[in-house]
Amino acid sequence: MNRLPVHNGGDDFVCLFVEPYCEIFWLKPGDEFTVVPGDGVPDPRFTVVTVKHRLVVWTNEGGDPAKVITDYTVVDRDGTELPDGHQWPAGRSPY
Repeated sequence: MNRLPVHNGGDDFVCLFVEPYCEIFWLKPGDEFTVVPGDGVPDPRFTVVTVKHRLVVWTNEGGDPAKVITDYTVVDRDGTELPDGHQWPAGRSPY
């Protein structure tokens, strides 16, 4: 199964947006999270757009932008599922 590991190699927080619901996960320096499509999702493909301190991830079936995959989880290095808003730093906006 395709998975998308995301690693923060910088020295500041990075905001990970997972679309289409704009779920937000904050990576501290050194963190690694993985976007995992749901079981049975055929041929998931990822599109990643970067903006300063932000990564926006879309997952599509077979790379077709009309076939957005909405069944996914985001997990940490230990495989623990992370909730929306994970590690939101005080006073930080994702925008």
